[in-house]
Amino acid sequence: MDQMPAWEPPFDGSEVEHLLGALERQRATFRWKADGLDEEALARSVAASSLTLGGLLKHLACVEDEKWGPNLDGAPYGPPWAGMSDYSGEPKDYTFDTSGLSAAQLYAMWDSSITRSRTRIAAAIAAGGLEQQVAMGADQGFVVSLRRLLYDLVEEYGRHTGHADLIREAIDGRVGEDPPADWTLS
Repeated sequence: MDQMPAWEPPFDGSEVEHLLGALERQRATFRWKADGLDEEALARSVAASSLTLGGLLKHLACVEDEKWGPNLDGAPYGPPWAGMSDYSGEPKDYTFDTSGLSAAQLYAMWDSSITRSRTRIAAAIAAGGLEQQVAMGADQGFVVSLRRLLYDLVEEYGRHTGHADLIREAIDGRVGEDPPADWTLS
């Protein structure tokens, strides 16, 4: 292979490069597992679970916005989460319901959250590095670092990419650890 895929973590990089590389690999693998499906396929669950790829797209979009908004600097949730109708509580508690959303809307929701996240993460790292304290936990007297937010998000993707593996295999047999090197978003 002449060039490594964009989502491949570095073989020898800094801590920031490794953390961001691991996150990008998880994001790419998750998105590949969810990619190219219609509403019916995005709404399919397997076995006793009610999880769907559409619900996971929406949930992870909200988690991205939560980590790099309220958890990072205390900023309130922005669109599309602010002002969600028919909920009382945190937006992430209601993200698995995808009724009324098209496949295109679900993909756009996740893709947009990733664009926002990349910008916010880069700005935060530039402003204070991984050691800086973030807003998460400050109201309870905890000191939480930016490093911890990044690790938490990698862990969140690891968990849900495993779910996506099972769901996608049941839909059309797609399996694999990473996207093929020539994969691009559909």
